[in-house]
Amino acid sequence: MPEIIPNLHPVFVHFTVALLSVATALFIVLHLFGTYLPEQLRLQLRTVARWNLWLGAGITVITVGAGFYAYNTVAHDAPSHAAMTDHRNWALATAPLFIGIALWSIVCVWRGKVLDGRFVGALLIAQILLLSTAWRGGEVVYRYGLGVMSLPQSEGVGHAHTHGEGEGHAGEPTATDEPMDFSGMDKMPEGDGHYHAH
Repeated sequence: MPEIIPNLHPVFVHFTVALLSVATALFIVLHLFGTYLPEQLRLQLRTVARWNLWLGAGITVITVGAGFYAYNTVAHDAPSHAAMTDHRNWALATAPLFIGIALWSIVCVWRGKVLDGRFVGALLIAQILLLSTAWRGGEVVYRYGLGVMSLPQSEGVGHAHTHGEGEGHAGEPTATDEPMDFSGMDKMPEGDGHYHAH
């Protein structure tokens, strides 16, 4: 695994959120405005929506697996563990729902049946759960710093300005001037972290 990230969960999760969100949006558009669209466009949108749903559900299996690996290996303390567990629980409710909806879609296509408003309603519920799960995942990273290799030290309120090329504060070199050592990012710290069995 590349040293730039401690685990692959952040890589796959973006595909899950993007593909499933696009699928949901397209199915909603088709349900609400499909009768007003030209038949050729309607067929294309339905095909794109299905493939986004199916690929998104498939990648979600990988995303959840990578998430479990991250859950059990990323260094964390007690507050971040609680946030991480909350994110995991939301994911475990959301992923099976989307996988079930994808299977529902596949069966309907196989049997030549039309998806109705119940399907779109289920997708909308799953999408709300997905966005809630993604929000909690963002909290885990950006509020609690899990999986982050380095946090910058702010120097005062705002601290919004740009530096010239190759210059940091008071002529110090920027982070791009020296390579950083990321080894050991996937190890639990001794003494500082909150190590326990999951």
